[in-house]
Amino acid sequence: MENLTTKKIVIIDDEIDWCLLMKSHLSKWSYNVHCFHSLQDAFPAIFDIKPDILFLDNNLPDGTGWDKAAELMEKIPGIQLNLISAFRSHLPQLPSKKSARLWEKPISIKDLDAYLSAR
Repeated sequence: MENLTTKKIVIIDDEIDWCLLMKSHLSKWSYNVHCFHSLQDAFPAIFDIKPDILFLDNNLPDGTGWDKAAELMEKIPGIQLNLISAFRSHLPQLPSKKSARLWEKPISIKDLDAYLSAR
């Protein structure tokens, strides 16, 4: 895998094993990866980290992650938002001219690697 400049990725997902697998894989791409398993754990730390890329699960133990999407995009300019869910959902309302990628679980490593190669 090509060596990337160190970028920061935050994963907010309550599936601990999935987070560990993602962290291991993303670290091979030279990303600095931070995992949180609830909204309470992620906030306000995410604003200190200022990630380049965010993987945000929808159904979390303490709320709906996607409800925080617009706030995160407003407070962290340039963030690449990736919404993830095991169940197809409607996309949240995002700030104008902002976009997010929707990933349906399980996420294909081949698709993930293609996404990372484009960064």
